[in-house]
Amino acid sequence: MVDTEEVAEDATPPPSKQRFSGMTGYSVVWFGQMISFIGTGMTQFGLIIWVWQETGSAISLSLMAFFGFVPMVVMMPFAGVLVDRWNLKWTIALVDLTAGLATIGMLILFGVDVVEVWHLYILVMFAGLFQAFQFPAFSTATTMMVAKKHYGRASGMLMTAQALSMILAPIFAAILLGVSSIEAIFMVDVITFTVALGLLALVPIPQPPREDLGKATVKSVVRESAFGFRFIWSHKGLLGLQLILLAFNVIATFGLVLLSPMILSKSDDNELMLGSVLAIGAIGGVIGGVAMSIHGGPKKRVHGVFIGLAIAAVGGIILGLGDDIWGWALGVFVFMSTIALCNGSNQAIWQSKVAPEFQGRVFATRGLIAMMGVPISQLLAGPLAEYWAEPFMEDATGLLERLFGSGPGAGMALIIFLVGVGGVIIGLAGYLFPGVRNVETLMPDHDKAAEEEKEEAKEEGPEEPVEPTPLEELEQKLDDGQGHD
Repeated sequence: MVDTEEVAEDATPPPSKQRFSGMTGYSVVWFGQMISFIGTGMTQFGLIIWVWQETGSAISLSLMAFFGFVPMVVMMPFAGVLVDRWNLKWTIALVDLTAGLATIGMLILFGVDVVEVWHLYILVMFAGLFQAFQFPAFSTATTMMVAKKHYGRASGMLMTAQALSMILAPIFAAILLGVSSIEAIFMVDVITFTVALGLLALVPIPQPPREDLGKATVKSVVRESAFGFRFIWSHKGLLGLQLILLAFNVIATFGLVLLSPMILSKSDDNELMLGSVLAIGAIGGVIGGVAMSIHGGPKKRVHGVFIGLAIAAVGGIILGLGDDIWGWALGVFVFMSTIALCNGSNQAIWQSKVAPEFQGRVFATRGLIAMMGVPISQLLAGPLAEYWAEPFMEDATGLLERLFGSGPGAGMALIIFLVGVGGVIIGLAGYLFPGVRNVETLMPDHDKAAEEEKEEAKEEGPEEPVEPTPLEELEQKLDDGQGHD
């Protein structure tokens, strides 16, 4: 295991003489990523409006989400292996660069007026392939740059950046669409990812201690990708936590995919109203993110996960019942205000329990487990709305009409309402499983576990002249079934 003798009390990364290090360095990188999030969000909003205007189909929007997401999910286990081998800064830069290249491709296609919807599917697939590296690389970098006591705050800052982008991106994009064209949005996106790369270059990111893994071959990458699965499977509390998130994400995706077409259908394609709803709702994300950054979340972090999921799902119920901009905005506001609490608490649990040198592989697998059902929901959401819910609610009467209205968008509102009810049940169901709700006490933090192993080794004395590498030690535990629950 990683030597934590000098930092065991707080798991603080070694001090650096660099100007931008620790929380200061993290803040510089964070700001650059926030700027990039705004540009990416503007592009995504512009594409939603363009595809809806071209096709008028919820299925087309579902496919856009599907093709952007599936490559990321498929690539995640292998990305984790490579993140544990590669330089963290260069890996984060690779993600920003490839996203920028996809945007440049869109700019060229729209500029010469030859773009087709299927062209966009290919470009979002390309960007999604490299997005698989973002989560494990940035998570590991955060662990190396930030003291353990600030994990929750760092996660809160990231949630705040994402929420701010959701406020500003739709507004900026709607304004540019009104006074210019979608090409102007793409140009802004290119500028933002350039700024992110420039700020990233200023900050040294420490590398976690790593054993010599040898040359990365296809065979070795495939073999090592199984490590994350074996680690999580041997720690049943962490596995249960991710399975709850998997169930929540599966149903929540129906609502997220149908949110934009529902509002556009009920507002006569008012793109400014859609942008306003997303922006007002995202203010809740900023509030939640700032609160998480300041407070760090509940002491027992699983409360933040379970209660956060349940409250977020209440936002779906409100959204489905809403029939104007204020009802829709309130629903998104409630949803976004608790996402930082849920994601920040969950992230802090994992960063505390998994040693930095294993986080690339483990976090990539963790992300795969939580999101592997999302593509199915993305494929089903559009057809479910167009072929069942919308026809069913076209001439709704009685209670259904009073709750959800009738005509365009009413069927999608019904689905979003049902998604909210299911989400509340799933969030609170986490308390039914002792191994999950007590995971923080049943499984020691990685730094404390390393200390205990070192003390045991001193008492027993060396038995062999050659010590196994950290990876060999952990894999042997997994093989022997000695992992913590």
